[in-house]
Amino acid sequence: MNIATKLARPEDVGLNADRLAAIPDYFGSYVDKGKLAGLSTLVSRRGQIVHFESIGKRDRDLGAPMERDSIFRIYSMSKPITSVALMMLFEEGHFQLNHEVSRYIPEFRKLRVWAGGTNAAWATKEPARPMTIRDLLTHTSGLTYDFMNQHPVDRLYRRAGIDSLAKDKMTLKEMIERLAEIPLLFSPGEFWNYSVATDVCGYLIEVLSGRPLDEFLQSRIFMPLGMVDTGFTVPKEKLHRFTANYEKNAQTGETRLVDRSDETSAYVKAKPFLSGGGGLVSTMTDYWRFCQMCLNGGELDGTRVISRKTLEFMRLNHLPGGRTMKEMSLSSFGELAAEGAGFGLGFQVILDPAEAQSIGSVGNYSWGGAASTYFWIDPEEEIVAILMTQLMPSSTYPLRPQMQQLVYAAIED
Repeated sequence: MNIATKLARPEDVGLNADRLAAIPDYFGSYVDKGKLAGLSTLVSRRGQIVHFESIGKRDRDLGAPMERDSIFRIYSMSKPITSVALMMLFEEGHFQLNHEVSRYIPEFRKLRVWAGGTNAAWATKEPARPMTIRDLLTHTSGLTYDFMNQHPVDRLYRRAGIDSLAKDKMTLKEMIERLAEIPLLFSPGEFWNYSVATDVCGYLIEVLSGRPLDEFLQSRIFMPLGMVDTGFTVPKEKLHRFTANYEKNAQTGETRLVDRSDETSAYVKAKPFLSGGGGLVSTMTDYWRFCQMCLNGGELDGTRVISRKTLEFMRLNHLPGGRTMKEMSLSSFGELAAEGAGFGLGFQVILDPAEAQSIGSVGNYSWGGAASTYFWIDPEEEIVAILMTQLMPSSTYPLRPQMQQLVYAAIED
């Protein structure tokens, strides 16, 4: 286990202790009203954890309490980790960002773009330009997700088994082969669209490193950073710390259990599909160690995993022409709001807090996961904040902006 047991005094880093104490009180109302089973919140500043609280239950049926070392499904909060891993290979000279993806994934040489029709009969055209690795990291690749339900191409993903229920049965290589047969939603670089692109990045890591994704992440990120509870599965000896996962039906308002915390969970057995885009589990302190490494410029406790300049480069807005996610978004879905934000190489980046309607600093970078998890890193204020919970979909309650309001209200210096 990796539990930070001693907290620094908030006043020593310019934060108000009483206002930080209001965070669990505020979110406790969600638990008391049955909206959430439980949650954990963490705030650090200048490398010191000053707030760390866990409330409610990790499993309602068992009556098991949420604790500091509870293990969560982080879903799309896997994406920043995979992106950092790929950029570690970039700074070692394995590729250039403007390299065509097909240079390393030959199956993608035949990619075409949707040009009309239905999912039963469609036309395609040549892309205006080839897909690059930067397109994958910025979600401007032309790929999509099966659950978007906004376009015939989404249905083609489901038909090919590239969906959240079926793709665990395939390998990353098999996903690539199936993607190569499906038209892109648009020519690379034309729009921003949330997609399986980070899963493709995971496959690129395997191709470039010659190692399975789980082994690469374990040896190059998790082990060096002391992230002892992060991985694609939950070992049986750690199930007593695993959270159950719930889902609220928007139509009926009912909340149901979708994955247990016991040996029947989908996370107990290793799966052939290693999803760098959404397959990891982690704990609060493990994910804090990753975030603090990022805030420190690639180093934690004397161990460097990536260079400061590479991380600074990653958190720039890499969308074409300096545009925002809002200006480029093809669909309405993303883990975070698109207004006032650009996208870097694996993170959302705040360009205009006023337009984003989000208290914080220019340059904040962040992302969230499908079970309502969230983190952000504020380089200007030297803040890392993390919220972990267990409710899908992530749009159910405004937990993320509320967490930001409460944290920034505690700043005193």
